[in-house]
Amino acid sequence: MQNQEVAILIVDDEATVRDALSSWFRKDGYVTETAADAVEALKLLPTRAWDVVLLDIKMPSISGLELQKRIAHVDPGLPIIMITAYASVDTAVEALKEGAFDYVTKPIDPDDLSRIVRKAIERHRLKTENLQLKKKIEELAIDDDFVGVSSQVQKIHEIIDTVAATDSSVVIRGESGTGKELIARRIHAKSARMYSPLVPVNCGGLSETLLESELFGHEKGAFTGAQYRHRGKLEMANAGTLFLDEIGTISMKTQIELLRVLDTKQFTRLGGTQVITVDFRLICATNQDLEDLVRRGLFREDFYYRINVFPIFVPPLRDRPADIPMLVQHFLDKFSRQINKKIEGISPRAMETIMACPWPGNVRELKNAIERAVVVASGPMIEPEDLPVSNGKRRTTPVSGTLEAVERVHIAETLEQAHWNITRAAQTLGIDRVTLYNKIKKYGLSRTLPSHP
Repeated sequence: MQNQEVAILIVDDEATVRDALSSWFRKDGYVTETAADAVEALKLLPTRAWDVVLLDIKMPSISGLELQKRIAHVDPGLPIIMITAYASVDTAVEALKEGAFDYVTKPIDPDDLSRIVRKAIERHRLKTENLQLKKKIEELAIDDDFVGVSSQVQKIHEIIDTVAATDSSVVIRGESGTGKELIARRIHAKSARMYSPLVPVNCGGLSETLLESELFGHEKGAFTGAQYRHRGKLEMANAGTLFLDEIGTISMKTQIELLRVLDTKQFTRLGGTQVITVDFRLICATNQDLEDLVRRGLFREDFYYRINVFPIFVPPLRDRPADIPMLVQHFLDKFSRQINKKIEGISPRAMETIMACPWPGNVRELKNAIERAVVVASGPMIEPEDLPVSNGKRRTTPVSGTLEAVERVHIAETLEQAHWNITRAAQTLGIDRVTLYNKIKKYGLSRTLPSHP
């Protein structure tokens, strides 16, 4: 910051002191204004952004101490340097307790005062930059893909604001692709833990052994292949948030171990003896019926009640069609900016095609479809042929029928479009390869099976 950009407000009832201080700092290139009393100072305060206030403690009518409190109320971060006679040093110490940056005694040493002012300006600049950085982090931390005008979405936003202020465990329920992780990230970003990490773990894509190593970490030599010490996600999430996706897939053994950590805030790495203390907030997500798993003995009842303190249900996209136009426009704007391609909008026919689709993959599938459309569009508007449809026609996935029937057809279509490249198909569907293999097995799909039975 250049000196000419720094503004100093000088408040003293002695004209000789005001003039001397103003002259000193103007010679150094600072901008200065002076006030003879608190009334003048309070009038000057809102006229610009001040960097430092030099304030005499002993003034008629309203004292410097009282003015200090009023300035702190108007601009809490503004550094105030108190000016005092030697006899009132005790009063200056009182001012420091009230938040003053420092004090100088009369007669004033110009070099000493200049040094204090430079320190105050530097601290004020750092505080301002810190606040700006924190604000930027807050903006970046909150993923803006969870948008909508429906009452369901508005209600979820209200719930997020409520639960974010607590440390309660949360379970987010909903179909794949509805935005469960986005909600988890919003809760974290609005919480007191926002400046610590949010650590996600996809429980469904890992075996029991790998999941335990991923969560708890391991010591060197804990098992074959463990050549180094590995810090687990529990340690990484300390002071922050641990997000366990697909919580319904974890084994009973892992549930017991996690329950113990949640109750004691302590654990040991695999193969280790050192007790590690952690403090994290737990958010889980699942597309399974946990209550049914508990009834069938596949999910521990005590663990269920421990994590399900604050449940949030996210409805599928087909149950909130009013959100689709807003989501489409949001993704159009987002991907147009990302690839620097001007797209003016979407044609009525293309929007009609979108509204006719059941979107079994929910918001994630819609997002992928719009991203593809923005990439392939040859004109300023998104047209039906730009959308990922089969054989250049409107998507033939049935609107009616059971969810499993719709999902089966959608997965078969995606596999065909990806030429049965499992990795590419899994990315398009927004699921991991293990889950896709399980779906293929569940629905009896094969490369020779027609997409539409």
